[in-house]
Amino acid sequence: MANNLVWKLCRPTVFRHLASLRSGAEIRHFSSSDPPPENISRYPVPYKKDLPHDIVDLMEEVESKGGFLPNVFKVLSHRPAEFRAFFSYYNELMNKETGGLTKADRELIVVATSLHNKCLYCVVSHSALHRIYSKKPTLSDQVIVNYENAELSARERAMLDFAMAVCRCDTITEQHFQSLEEVGFDREDAWDISAITAFFAMSNRLAHLTDMRPNLEFYNMGRMPRDKNKDKGNVKGE
Repeated sequence: MANNLVWKLCRPTVFRHLASLRSGAEIRHFSSSDPPPENISRYPVPYKKDLPHDIVDLMEEVESKGGFLPNVFKVLSHRPAEFRAFFSYYNELMNKETGGLTKADRELIVVATSLHNKCLYCVVSHSALHRIYSKKPTLSDQVIVNYENAELSARERAMLDFAMAVCRCDTITEQHFQSLEEVGFDREDAWDISAITAFFAMSNRLAHLTDMRPNLEFYNMGRMPRDKNKDKGNVKGE
């Protein structure tokens, strides 16, 4: 179960970018014996030795493949049963292979709505993922400043307009659905947009409660093209 979940949570594209970070900077690992290296939560972060085996397996595989362990794993491990439920639903929403939303679309929804909810962790981490999936290093930054002035396609703008209406708890009318349908989305896509918005509204508030802080690695992810020649050199030298 852990292997299947981690594969879906952290796709190869993300792993490649995280690996490139390791080549340029030392990354501090969170081991079972060491205390957390920084203050990332108001609540106690358990030692790995005190966690259920399936959660430890997932955390160690994410860290091994990605080069660092995102702080959300550490913070939410304070409540293991809720940890499992959170990442199970996250996976269903963010990594499904059906519907009209791309992975970049899903991440952009998180960025825009998390900004409205003033969530530092989700804005920083998911803008990093958007940069990787979209191959657009500046678009998420534009959305963070003001999505209405960002260089969005008509499709992306309609998607974010709908997500923000849900985020603000506006009264949803047929006109909202029609605006989506005019750019190629259907009613199932509208559900996906809304579910992502709703899930991360919960996530944003947990981040506020815990004072969850983003890993420093997220800030630079996807901003510069990877040096493919350097990557090939690294593979040959391994």
